[in-house]
Amino acid sequence: MLTHPIPADAVQTAHKGVFLAAEDLDGNRVATLMLELADEWGVPALWEQVCRPLLARLSGRTAAEIAVEHALSEGVRVGLDVHRREPGRSLPTGGVLLAGAEQEAHSLGLHALAAALREQGRGCLHLGPALPWTALTNAVYQARPHTVVLWSQTPVTGRAYRLVRFARDFPRLRVYGAGPGWIEPLAAPAVHLDALPDAVAACLDTTRPR
Repeated sequence: MLTHPIPADAVQTAHKGVFLAAEDLDGNRVATLMLELADEWGVPALWEQVCRPLLARLSGRTAAEIAVEHALSEGVRVGLDVHRREPGRSLPTGGVLLAGAEQEAHSLGLHALAAALREQGRGCLHLGPALPWTALTNAVYQARPHTVVLWSQTPVTGRAYRLVRFARDFPRLRVYGAGPGWIEPLAAPAVHLDALPDAVAACLDTTRPR
């Protein structure tokens, strides 16, 4: 395990503090809490025990809830992006490419993965959300990564057949689907990642692909 689980009482306190900050639409406070919690418990535990449950609580059915969700998401993103960054120093990409699936506007999980990799002293090439398949292909030819993690938030963008086809086009490349959008089983050689610790372990694996 990359980090120890956060104790139940600390999780409850974190949920309360972060959610109250989001309800106040105070994204800066959310980001500050993210940094404090990440420093104390590590990004994988923070993401799995605090961020994911809080984001799942917000269904976005009302205008007020949508505003809170945006404040929470933006605060989480900013906090994760600042965590373990050193001004003027960039970590090497380490052969890892992260991107959001075509037409996928969400990529918060990739920010968490990038932050968790920095905790391990590793970098990545993070290309952000909504990367078209053709652009992903070009990026692979240019950057020559050994691992690609593609994020999908909804089944609309989680096209399993397309990810499997991409993986088969690059047999020496490890291809992973991350996020809740991959509801259809991923056939080999593509693999689904269920949790952030699994994603970090997959990205740190330097053995030769299948």
